[in-house]
Amino acid sequence: MAEVNKEMVIADMLQVDPGIAPILMASGMHCIGCPSAQGESLEEAAIVHGLDANELVATVNQYLAKKAEG
Repeated sequence: MAEVNKEMVIADMLQVDPGIAPILMASGMHCIGCPSAQGESLEEAAIVHGLDANELVATVNQYLAKKAEG
């Protein structure tokens, strides 16, 4: 099963699973397509947006685990 962590660059997370984008956007990160997403970690982006990176990681990993279950 794929997992993400807060040190991962957003663009790399989206390569793991494009379905992560709607999760990030729903949490207020509308920067998915901006150039910062190509080099910014999830933790850095969370700080900029006033979000808890650990909560985002947990939410994304729950999504990935559920998808892996089928």
